[in-house]
Amino acid sequence: MAKTLHLCLDMSISCPYCKSQNSPSKSRALIVAAGYFTRRSDNIREQRFTCKPCKRTFSTATSKICYRQRKRHINPIIFGTMVSGISQRRLAFLLQVNRKTAIRRLAFLGIASDRVLKELRSEYPLATDIQFDELETFEHSKLKPLSVMTIVETETRRILGFRVARIPAKGLLAKKSVKKYGKRIDERKKCRRQLFEEIKPLLAEGCIIRSDENPHYKNDVKEFFPNSSHKTYLGRRGCVVGQGELKAGGFDPLFSLNHTYAMKRANINRLFRRTWNTTKKPECLTLHLAMYTLYHNEFLLWNKAR
Repeated sequence: MAKTLHLCLDMSISCPYCKSQNSPSKSRALIVAAGYFTRRSDNIREQRFTCKPCKRTFSTATSKICYRQRKRHINPIIFGTMVSGISQRRLAFLLQVNRKTAIRRLAFLGIASDRVLKELRSEYPLATDIQFDELETFEHSKLKPLSVMTIVETETRRILGFRVARIPAKGLLAKKSVKKYGKRIDERKKCRRQLFEEIKPLLAEGCIIRSDENPHYKNDVKEFFPNSSHKTYLGRRGCVVGQGELKAGGFDPLFSLNHTYAMKRANINRLFRRTWNTTKKPECLTLHLAMYTLYHNEFLLWNKAR
């Protein structure tokens, strides 16, 4: 205990309220230790401090991301199950928690995952070969479709980025969609350009960019990646098992991307082909995709490499 106290007092500590700081080079005149407390949820002891200038107390847990969460021990379980095909309602039932808890933790873990993904980008080498395309799903009803653009590194299948965009319904559902929900704005171009701008620092000079023959891709790729080589491939029919993502027969030049999309369909319940776990808000789909992207890049691919 004495050793722990010594370490706590020697490290640099800042008051989260008045920003007073106690550094190892100065005396402990501003911030002093004020005992411990034991957290009920996981029985972890945290050091408490008192800030003399503002007369307020804080602890080593105050600045942590899980501050004031009563059931932080379920976070790893929620993270693992929600990227493994389990719905929020079933998760709440299995953990014996309120459904509102599952909803709040989706937002919490999604924001945290997005932050971690951005921090990890600097640790990876620049990509020399990437693939991108769009996956279609919907929010609440098939009359309100969504497009999920994803960029994948060809060799490692690491997901470099994604964007969720609202799109208008097409085909036989177009008139019904306009009549019931009004005209929908096509956000694909805007989101595609935002995604290209975001991943520019992640690509090496002269990177090979692969996609299908969508005519809208050519100009944006040329504008954002003028020194890259853009290779396009004719769209192919999907096999029965992959239901559109995995292609039937022969060599698939976009296999890394299509296989990643198939994994998303299999592990994110709101993307199942036949499901009642529909997305109610595109923002929630974005948070869910951030969780899966982190799990895919840091756990699934790492285990495969082993």
